[in-house]
Amino acid sequence: MHYVYVVECSDGTLYTGYTTDVERRVEEHNAGEGAKYTRGRTPVKVVHTEEFEDRGEAMSREATIKDMSREEKEGLVGREG
Repeated sequence: MHYVYVVECSDGTLYTGYTTDVERRVEEHNAGEGAKYTRGRTPVKVVHTEEFEDRGEAMSREATIKDMSREEKEGLVGREG
């Protein structure tokens, strides 16, 4: 399976990514081995995941979420902006 995930960083910002293993990827982020953006913003916690059978669909959804405004992302993860 392929996953798109949104994590909340320690500074309250949201980061969106793609992986085949959400738990492992979050551990990588928290160990400082994830994306440059999340380094120094740890710990991160998962606030949203979506599952896809097709990698292309997951990558497309990741791009869509990354293009969303902060307000739209807040709505996606179930928080008020």
